[in-house]
Amino acid sequence: MRRLAVSNQKGGSAKTTTAVNLAAALAEGKRRVLVIDLDPQGNTTSWLGLGKAEKGVFELLTGTAPISTLIQSTAVAGVSCVAATPELSGVERGLAREVGAETVLRRRLADLAGDWDYLMIDTPPTLGMLTLNALAAAEELIVPVEAHVLALAGVAQLLDTVRMINERLNPGLTIAGIVACRVDMRTRHSSDVAKSLRKTFGDKMYEVAIRENVRLAEAPSFHQPITVYAPQSSGAADYRTLAREVIAQEQTGP
Repeated sequence: MRRLAVSNQKGGSAKTTTAVNLAAALAEGKRRVLVIDLDPQGNTTSWLGLGKAEKGVFELLTGTAPISTLIQSTAVAGVSCVAATPELSGVERGLAREVGAETVLRRRLADLAGDWDYLMIDTPPTLGMLTLNALAAAEELIVPVEAHVLALAGVAQLLDTVRMINERLNPGLTIAGIVACRVDMRTRHSSDVAKSLRKTFGDKMYEVAIRENVRLAEAPSFHQPITVYAPQSSGAADYRTLAREVIAQEQTGP
């Protein structure tokens, strides 16, 4: 089982969009994916149609329920989820009082059973206790980056965070890849930023770029990933291509 965190400390980076749609595209490739929604906003949970979940990540982190009782099936075949619930917004204060708070999730996941191919953790857009838990529990990191000049500094900041995590919490954490998102090739700015990302980060970049697409913006309202809501759209094609690149790493490594 590959443990992937999807993270970027900058908001608006298409992090949730990537977590949901990559999970769905991987499932189309016959992979079983378990998504853990660590973001108190619960956008991934809502997008996957579990907006009224009674239990989820809060109970997992506080140890009041085992993970086996918290996994819910979604309408997407092959994708299950441990949901974010409103209580999650207050869990960071509780974790801060616990010894080894940054590794609570990693310890809770030790009880995870089942034939999962991927564990995908969606994170908040801040470097708080929840994101630290995700990075301590994951083996690999996928970094979605908006094709905007201000996003470049955010990637550099995240790479510094990864180095800190390697030193203090999780020496095995590696970057699976960086993916350019919301790329509008009709504008010179977006194209230039995408080229700059590839020049700066080289082979850490996935080959595919996720193009700006109105269907991607509509899909959350219908609680469907883009592969279901608009399977013939450019957004669906791009996330299927990203899934193929991720699957190819199963043999070669990130």
